Amino acid sequence: MTRDGVFEAPGRINLIGEHTDYNDGFVLPIALPHVVRVTAARRDDGVLRLSSRQAHGVAEVRVADLVPGAVTGWAAYVAGVVWALREEGHPIGGFGLLVDGRVPLGAGLSSSAALESATALAVTELSGVGLDRRELARIAQRAENEFVGVPCGIMDQSASLLARERHALLLDTRSMETEHIPFDLAPAGLALLVVDTKAPHRLVDGEYAARRRDCHRAAELLGVPALRDLTGAEQDLPDRLARRVRHVVTENERVARVADLLRAGRVREIGPALTESHVSLREDYEVTVPELDVAVEALLAAGAAGARMTGGGFGGCVIALVAEADVEACAAAVRAAFAGRGFGEPECWTAVAAAGARRAGHVPAR
Repeated sequence: MTRDGVFEAPGRINLIGEHTDYNDGFVLPIALPHVVRVTAARRDDGVLRLSSRQAHGVAEVRVADLVPGAVTGWAAYVAGVVWALREEGHPIGGFGLLVDGRVPLGAGLSSSAALESATALAVTELSGVGLDRRELARIAQRAENEFVGVPCGIMDQSASLLARERHALLLDTRSMETEHIPFDLAPAGLALLVVDTKAPHRLVDGEYAARRRDCHRAAELLGVPALRDLTGAEQDLPDRLARRVRHVVTENERVARVADLLRAGRVREIGPALTESHVSLREDYEVTVPELDVAVEALLAAGAAGARMTGGGFGGCVIALVAEADVEACAAAVRAAFAGRGFGEPECWTAVAAAGARRAGHVPAR
């Protein structure tokens, strides 16, 4: 058993399937080339020593003393993974962990899940703890839910740990069944344009938790285990809850539609579903902000086949399916629209589907 190593895990972009994961629904993310890298070394003194190239200071705590609240800030995502593993009886001892984060922060690209996933892979492999990647995703989710206090679903950690290069990950968040569906736009002359609006992406301000409570309350009123179990969007519910239900039901349908199109090699036809998703997130789920809406409008006006916000909302990124030849024109249209509204300048780049978490230098099987 080696005592040290370097591990990395990617951020993610969700093609479609937003706010469905905590409703036992379906999601379709890809992993990004942007990674969080963790350099890990076992320690014999039972101490967890955490540092980051992107932050000042060092956090130290004895692993035996780990409880929610014992570590705060970025280090809580790391310590939480060790805590969750120990809570479930896995013999994780002391570690020195140096983090180098290359996933844009605050952009809704799941830098936190990438950090958790890289940590989980590092400490379990170096400790000789044999857990499959679905189990690691669940551990990482528990860390974020119970140690950090963010009530996220399991999509982000699953994408970071399970994704394959040039494929999208179709995930049933209830059964954890997965299917790797080809997603390679270049042969079709297409690109996935990402617009980081720079509108801060915050999920701990209560709005994300409020949407989750709405969904659980609606499921309770309708007598179903989760909104995934509904087949129709029209329900006898208060207006706000009815709109939340309509989004989840129709979003699951859109995931199925996009997956079918990708399986059939009809990637050019997924655009309308992306745009429909954004409208639903804006009107029924109410998680967009002006920067997201303006970006989508500008992209569609510039010729994008479809565009939507991606991630939890309230800031972050927009994605658009565009012809490769139109990437620069679409990016310029967004910049002009933002300048006209007095927004800060967005950052635009194209994304490809990358591989999931790995030991650095190791090329996963395709």
